Amino acid sequence: MTVRRPTVVAGTLLALLLLAGSATATRTSAPSMTPSGPGSPLQLVSFDSCADALAELRATTAAAVRPWGLPTGGPMLQHRTAVDSPAATADLADSMSAEQHSVTNSYQPGVDEPDLVKTDGRRIITINQGVLRVVDPTTNRFTGRLNISGPSHWGQYDLLLHGDHALVLTDAAPMVRPASDVAREETASEPARTSFRPEPVTARLLLVDLSGPPQVISTYEINGRTLDARQTGSTVRVVVQSYPRVTFPELPATADEAARQEANRAAVAAAGIEAWLPAYEWTAGAEHGSDRVACDRLSRPHTGTGSAMLTVLSFDLTADRLTDGDPVSVAADADTVYSTGDSLYLASWRQLEEPPTPGRWPDQIGTSVTDIYQFDTTATGRPRYVAAGTVPGRLINQYALSQWQGHLRVATTTVGRDERGSESGVHVLRRQGAVLALTGAVTGLGPGEQIYSVRYLGDTAYVVTFRRTDPLYALDLSDHAAPRVTGELKITGYSAYLHPVAEGRLLGIGQEADLDGRIQGLQVSLFDVRDPAQPLRLDRWHRPHAWSAAEHDPHAFQYDASTGLLAVPVNAGLRLLRVSGDTLTDQGEVTHPDAGISRSLLVGDTLWTVSDAGLRATDPTTGQSLAWLPNS
Repeated sequence: MTVRRPTVVAGTLLALLLLAGSATATRTSAPSMTPSGPGSPLQLVSFDSCADALAELRATTAAAVRPWGLPTGGPMLQHRTAVDSPAATADLADSMSAEQHSVTNSYQPGVDEPDLVKTDGRRIITINQGVLRVVDPTTNRFTGRLNISGPSHWGQYDLLLHGDHALVLTDAAPMVRPASDVAREETASEPARTSFRPEPVTARLLLVDLSGPPQVISTYEINGRTLDARQTGSTVRVVVQSYPRVTFPELPATADEAARQEANRAAVAAAGIEAWLPAYEWTAGAEHGSDRVACDRLSRPHTGTGSAMLTVLSFDLTADRLTDGDPVSVAADADTVYSTGDSLYLASWRQLEEPPTPGRWPDQIGTSVTDIYQFDTTATGRPRYVAAGTVPGRLINQYALSQWQGHLRVATTTVGRDERGSESGVHVLRRQGAVLALTGAVTGLGPGEQIYSVRYLGDTAYVVTFRRTDPLYALDLSDHAAPRVTGELKITGYSAYLHPVAEGRLLGIGQEADLDGRIQGLQVSLFDVRDPAQPLRLDRWHRPHAWSAAEHDPHAFQYDASTGLLAVPVNAGLRLLRVSGDTLTDQGEVTHPDAGISRSLLVGDTLWTVSDAGLRATDPTTGQSLAWLPNS
């Protein structure tokens, strides 16, 4: 799925007041430390009963409520096979399958991510503004069209594909009624209760049969929004995030904030368990089912109960129906999903209300932590919770996480007691019973800066930090108890996305900057990382005042290892570059009429580009247009 889901964060963003400068990174090893955070180890536990769950959910939500509602919503709204990271650069660098078609640029090999276009080599499936289209790349024509937008306004659409089945994922945008319409329905004897009456946010899944003309054969809807999803083989795990669905009263304008907050707490105290436990329903032809996540499917962190809810659903795309999704829920929040195929990790950032216990973690602990929950997904059914842990600081995205040889590596940026304490590091965790325990850490990266990108290649990691200049750090993680920095390259600008290419080279997509850190336009850098003690930049391509969607959305990035072709959106067009040895060569641009190109893919020797306007087939060696398929 597009990066909008992994990058939507829960809670208030903590400002990082960063200072320039650099210092030597420090290594911390703690083989005897069982907990990976302050206090007792983080774990998930079940509730004793539904009544117990309701009492804790009410108490947590009441503590979080404010005079104008919950922090997660608007004013007065009704909220609503062990696979390791790849061992060789070549495995990651090759984005072409045996059938000679590209796949979505996903993080973990063998684990697919939802996106707005998919191909199996025989057909290209796109979804745009609620319309699914099927293209035959042999005849360069549309062979199917299906409007699935429905009467409601739905948000962005994404796809997953297996055989003749496509899974469409989307969320409903809130439908808000004007206050004037509501007021007309109120009687003179009853004061207005709400200024707005939004429908709850709903995550919607549709199973589409592609064996003939595309048609929806099953649907699934659940309270909440889709945080993210991952697919391994035919099994799809969908993570849904939901918030309490409590209607808060509207008091007269003369009411003070204390009265408003008290009224909101009273509304929370009166809410039933259905305000928190997500309800769902599914259809398959004439069949229909509905239910709510049961209390015995709900767990919570043993250190406390959250007001938000995470629900993991499991579906088999070989089936002809979605059924109930076999849900399991956690009373906690998350902003990052990472999957290895056999393990699913949910990571959540939170700010500590009290300073951590001195000496619990490496130097410069900071005031924020990331909680990580690990689920076993080796079986096709419901995922099984196995462990949890906590690390200091916060993640930039899923690329900050990597499972390798039974260890989980986590790169975070930490803010200290003041802005001068900002720094980054990589923490190595290992499962010990139900705890992800700290094995070792290397800290002190980029003092006064924050992480902009991370890439793990086996037992090596590359971390980019930035404020005024861009240190590219090379880290040796082969000793899990004693990770260390082996080299550093300091250049202007930064790389927001790193991608491995053949022969010990690394591509960076980001922005050039002057010596004061002022952005100067898009740059593509080619790094030589064969010598971990001395990473080098071999070449770069720079376009002043330009930007690329690939800086924040890896799905927009396309690299073909067999030819060295690099295709990245630049402003509204798509730039074609060629990686050959130590050089980057500009090979021209592909454009669409009146629309910005969002995706590219390869089917055989043809480059296909996708935009809101349509699809274009291009010869990637000459840049010549072979066909244009308008969406209209």
